[in-house]
Amino acid sequence: MTQYDAPAVPLWRCMNNTPDHPAFSVKRCMVDLDAKNIAENIWQKKSQKFDFSKEDLADDAGFNEILWKAVKGLDSPCPAPVHAAFFMAADDDE
Repeated sequence: MTQYDAPAVPLWRCMNNTPDHPAFSVKRCMVDLDAKNIAENIWQKKSQKFDFSKEDLADDAGFNEILWKAVKGLDSPCPAPVHAAFFMAADDDE
C-alpha cells in the first residue's frame, strides 16, 4: 500500500453478490489483417539496406532518421542525436 491508496475511492459500489454476465454480440473486424503496405519511397529503400541479422549492425543515426520520418512525417526534420554518459569523476589522488 502506498500514500495514493488512502484517498482512493473504494470499489465496493462496483460489486454485488449476484454475478451478472450479459450476452454480447461480436463485431466483425473492419480492417483487412492480411493487407500489406507496399508503398515505395526513398526511406523504405534505405531501410532495406540495413543488416538486421544481428543486433547493433544497423547504423544508429540512419535508422533513427528513418523511424523519425515514418512517425513524424517526411517533411519533419530529424533532431540531432544526443549522446550522454553518467560517470563519476576521478579524484586527482587516484
